[in-house]
Amino acid sequence: MILVTGGTGLVGSHLLYKLVSNNEPVRAIYRRKHKLDTVKKVFSYYSDNAESLYNKIEWMEANLTDITSLEPVFKNVEHVYHCAAFVSFEPDRYHELRKINIIGTANIVNLCIDNAIKKLCYVSSIAAIGHNENPEKLITENTEWNPEDDNSVYAITKYGAEIEVWRGTQEGVNAVIVNPGIILGPGFWKGGGSSSLFKQIYKGFKYYTHGITGYVDVWDVINIMHQLMRSEITNERYILVSENLSFKDFQEKTAKALGVNPAKKEASKLILEIGWRLDWLNHKLFGKRRKLSKQVAQTARHKTVYDNSKIKTDIKFEFNLIETSIQKVSTYFLDDLKNK
Repeated sequence: MILVTGGTGLVGSHLLYKLVSNNEPVRAIYRRKHKLDTVKKVFSYYSDNAESLYNKIEWMEANLTDITSLEPVFKNVEHVYHCAAFVSFEPDRYHELRKINIIGTANIVNLCIDNAIKKLCYVSSIAAIGHNENPEKLITENTEWNPEDDNSVYAITKYGAEIEVWRGTQEGVNAVIVNPGIILGPGFWKGGGSSSLFKQIYKGFKYYTHGITGYVDVWDVINIMHQLMRSEITNERYILVSENLSFKDFQEKTAKALGVNPAKKEASKLILEIGWRLDWLNHKLFGKRRKLSKQVAQTARHKTVYDNSKIKTDIKFEFNLIETSIQKVSTYFLDDLKNK
């Protein structure tokens, strides 16, 4: 039996589709029942037989932070894909992030140890990898994390979760960690996830920046995870990035695919510095949720270039072109918009 956490998210739902399509026995956990409809929606993108495929999944209600609810979930499980996480860059949500991402992962690891799980795959993030002072130097899996850097609260908790996984490897759990860049995939247009970028660009971005980061297609992430779990590779981490693009280039390519105008103005350092301070003030005075933290403003202008050679070498993997991914996801978005 295979266990998938975070099955109602972007990565988890696509992974579930892959597994049930291969007739592999799957159990998945959920926390909010209404989110199961989104999984069915994702399945419908790829199959006319979505309902019957979905019905192959054994769903169990559980909470990462409630060890009692998790214990029965591990019965007869041999392999675990830990995709569940809380994504937020709002500084005041640090304790919530820590509880779900670090303590929740510690619970999963402990249960993997207790149940002699054969292999664990943890979905981390490039946010949990260190940065180079020289922006032209490629970031690799060996780039050291610096706790003295002004890291985002999300990055701190994803790094902390990785520490829990590495602890598990010292206690007998075979594990692999994947560090995807910004994941491009359909179905999750609302909220603050990567899919919502398409909705935001469609509605219109006013500003662009020249900051650079890594992007990857959701199916590349899924196929790599699946290959790693079926391989002899253990106790390794992998950067999953197809291409490094500037935010300006990504916005322009996506706007073109969506048939809308891209942003015309550059968000200068001054604009971003003023912006995150006003955002902070708006939060303090009126209780509004943070949209632009100091760290996000810095990332928008920072150029981080990631090296994907390790995964390409170890499993002979070739990534999809990001422009192709953008076209596909944009088509799903426009179809959903039309059929709304």
